[in-house]
Amino acid sequence: MMSRPLIPSALLVAVAVAACASQSQFLAKNQPTAIQVAVSRGQFDLNCPAATGSLISQEVVQPALQGPYVGGIQRAEYTIGVSGCGERKIYIVICPEGGDGCFAAGPGRFYQD
Repeated sequence: MMSRPLIPSALLVAVAVAACASQSQFLAKNQPTAIQVAVSRGQFDLNCPAATGSLISQEVVQPALQGPYVGGIQRAEYTIGVSGCGERKIYIVICPEGGDGCFAAGPGRFYQD
């Protein structure tokens, strides 16, 4: 029989495992669309219809603001390399949870020094 102090710990572990599984499913569900979005953008930017893409990394990004009255949207973020016609570019593709698609944020950093 489980003692009382172990019940909250077991519940916490179960919630963490469920969250990881759902994040993995979220990433897997959006990955093909994210790669296609990056490849389409890369084909245009490189002027190369033969360009192809490969996944470099992926992660689920939590909203910057969270609270009882403020909430953001969780999103899948993929780093995808696109190469073709002797050139290569890296794109960050973002797929918002509950959204209808993904968008390529483009190569390079999101901020200026």
